[in-house]
Amino acid sequence: MSKTAVVTGGAGFLGSHLCDKLIAEGLNVICIDNLLTGNINNISHLFGNENFQFIKHDITNFIHVPGKVDYILHFASPASPIDYLKLPIQTLKVGSLGTHKVLGLAKEKNARILLASTSEVYGDPEIHPQREEYWGNVNPIGPRGVYDEAKRFAEAITMAYHRFHGVETRIVRIFNTYGPRMRLADGRALPAFVSQALNGEDVTVFGDGSQTRSFCYVSDLIEGIYKLLLSDETEPVNIGNPSEITILQFAEEVIKQTGSKSKIIHKELPEDDPKVRQPDISKAKNILGWEPKVDRAEGLRITIDYFKAESRSQNSEVSI
Repeated sequence: MSKTAVVTGGAGFLGSHLCDKLIAEGLNVICIDNLLTGNINNISHLFGNENFQFIKHDITNFIHVPGKVDYILHFASPASPIDYLKLPIQTLKVGSLGTHKVLGLAKEKNARILLASTSEVYGDPEIHPQREEYWGNVNPIGPRGVYDEAKRFAEAITMAYHRFHGVETRIVRIFNTYGPRMRLADGRALPAFVSQALNGEDVTVFGDGSQTRSFCYVSDLIEGIYKLLLSDETEPVNIGNPSEITILQFAEEVIKQTGSKSKIIHKELPEDDPKVRQPDISKAKNILGWEPKVDRAEGLRITIDYFKAESRSQNSEVSI
């Protein structure tokens, strides 16, 4: 008999790719999303699939799912700065109340739960690269604190349910990820750079651009998450690409790949913006036998092609 997985936030960028992966692996998938930042178009191709079900629901309220549930993958949360700065209360609520409700469902169903956490739990790190044992350097009352602390609380309550109730838990700390189904107006570096470059606008780099990020292509990330779900590891695991690049270099790569004549301009660095971000993936390599395969040039090409197609689609809809 096929196993059943519940994916919260399943209409989002990562959640929708996860739904695809789980169905491809032979699971029945129940996608729950209130579409606050998710997009129904990300999962519309699954609506004719008998192994897929969509429930529009806010998981900060009681969650009812009939029948047996084997896995729960908790991906519901605004995840880009433009979203969580615009939706601070909702971000805190889904990380706290939402995670509590999802853990209650896991306990009721005796299901294994995988929490989507983030590299943002490390804050503006004093240790580089970041390994799972590092506790982080987070400003709890700064503007980014609504996301950082929501995820830190989500990790804490997940481990409490594991220790006190014996719930099977998995925690993935996701580093910067990119690929098709990101929103052009996402606010993160890649969609912002690509959108500006494709439109021939100035590409905005915050600060001097010396801050670093490490970008993982979405298919690599999803594969790592799936391996973690099936593993015996109950504590956090970093999943990301350790190939580090400065934001300025990344902007230059995007301009080159798009063939744009855009110029780079600089604006003031946002408060508490991390200066460095690079995962230590030793744990993922040793425990999961996982490491990323898609290099940045190839991933960027695919992503830029996706954004070009999306722009054409949006422009044709407007003209109609």
